[in-house]
Amino acid sequence: MTKATTPPSTAPQTDLEPDSFEAGLKELEQLVALLESGQMPLADLLKTYQRGAFLLNHCRQQLQAVEEQIQVLESGSLKPWTGQ
Repeated sequence: MTKATTPPSTAPQTDLEPDSFEAGLKELEQLVALLESGQMPLADLLKTYQRGAFLLNHCRQQLQAVEEQIQVLESGSLKPWTGQ
């Protein structure tokens, strides 16, 4: 008797950081389009949603760091931005 195998999941890993803000935003846009298309297998929906939530949080944190740097620059002092 052979054991049934399931095909490998096409859902993205949920906790890998993107290389850049732009890469994260692009991936997030692709995931949103994929979710909205309705063409994704049910088994992958949750992982894709979780990846999208992770990317959204990552991009928000990047934007927050830049906004804080701008506020520092506008007050006349310079604070190095670490990107994190």
